[in-house]
Amino acid sequence: MATEYEGTVEQVHRAFRDERYWLARLTESGADAYSLDRLILGDDCGIDIVTTQKILASRLPGVVQQFHRGDLTLIREEVWSPIRDSQAAATVKLRIQDAPAHLHGSATLAPANPGTASRLDFNATVEVNIPLVGGKIENFIGSQLVDLLVHEQRFTTVWIAENT
Repeated sequence: MATEYEGTVEQVHRAFRDERYWLARLTESGADAYSLDRLILGDDCGIDIVTTQKILASRLPGVVQQFHRGDLTLIREEVWSPIRDSQAAATVKLRIQDAPAHLHGSATLAPANPGTASRLDFNATVEVNIPLVGGKIENFIGSQLVDLLVHEQRFTTVWIAENT
């Protein structure tokens, strides 16, 4: 997956280092409850972020409710490198508490139009260890990831415009 930001690599990376950005992004996420569990800013300008988001059971799609009782708690970790050679890279992990599902991936943020825009390339693997139906749930999660990436890109673009 890929998306473009109306902000430079430096502007996007700076937003990722800002606690106000993460709190606002979580507020806009649509989750019923959320927390910014960790935001560690490395001396080298690396970033380590952990967030938790909860979606109430009543809002979950039927396919998910069939295999997961109760609310859905998603724990997401992103570890961003410092900017090197005009790019930043990240590892991303997502696990669903009390469910046999997880995601792991990598991202690269690079210039798309030097001085004005950047591009995020994201590769992820989703694994749901439920016999017979795991693949259907993996496909559902994959489609939701595309929507999430677009939502986060729009949010970040607006954040940069309003906060730089």
